[in-house]
Amino acid sequence: MAFAASSFGLVHYRDTGPRDAPALVFVNSLGTDLCIWDGVVEQLATDHRAITYDKRGHGLSSVPPAPYAIADLSRDLLELVDHLGLDHFVLAGVSVGGMVAMRFAIDHPERLASVVLCDTAARIGDLATWNARIDAIRRGGMAAIADAVLLRWFPHSIRTGRDVEMAGWRNLLLRSSVEGYAGTCAALRDADLTAAVADIAVPTLMVVGAEDQSTPPDLVRATADRIPGARFELIAGAGHIPSIDRPTDLARLIRRHVEEAAHG
Repeated sequence: MAFAASSFGLVHYRDTGPRDAPALVFVNSLGTDLCIWDGVVEQLATDHRAITYDKRGHGLSSVPPAPYAIADLSRDLLELVDHLGLDHFVLAGVSVGGMVAMRFAIDHPERLASVVLCDTAARIGDLATWNARIDAIRRGGMAAIADAVLLRWFPHSIRTGRDVEMAGWRNLLLRSSVEGYAGTCAALRDADLTAAVADIAVPTLMVVGAEDQSTPPDLVRATADRIPGARFELIAGAGHIPSIDRPTDLARLIRRHVEEAAHG
């Protein structure tokens, strides 16, 4: 277990694989922690250095007062990679983590070899939706939204026959900090990168689960169309967090993208 000092407190992170290998950094989604990447890291860390971490307000990282902004989360990432001495790396993010990766790619392209954007978009949801979710958890805690969120993460076809596993992911969501979750909802509510993503100048892969109900494929594809040269990939049978339900497929796509970018 490793921690780094940050301007907002402590960041919990995991550093796996050979230290002299090409580095991959992964950013988690709303209401999760670094463990969502375990299945992908297991397959890539044999010949890559893989860094996963709990973004502010999540997991074992500190929980500063809400609200947060995508710019805050991008700055947190910059502090962590500086702490680790990573000058050049591949950045992957899912959902809000993908928005953080977009913001970082826009602001710090010189630090990136390439970027992987999973189940995300330049604009996710709207003011009313995010305010309603913040209000719900402020009044009723994480239990007030847990069942609805799980249905959006994992459609019926994915949940079938996996009751024990789904109960585990529900526990992860329930144990999320209300303050951290609300702060990140505010970041999503206030973020609109629709115009800015055209400035992303590093090799970009956009991936989405075919059954994603939080950021549907058409929404993700629309963002890919705005990023110069971005490649769009659909993962059959995956929901909103492919690193959980299709880690092998996602790892394969990431590996191919990293290799092509390195030789491109």
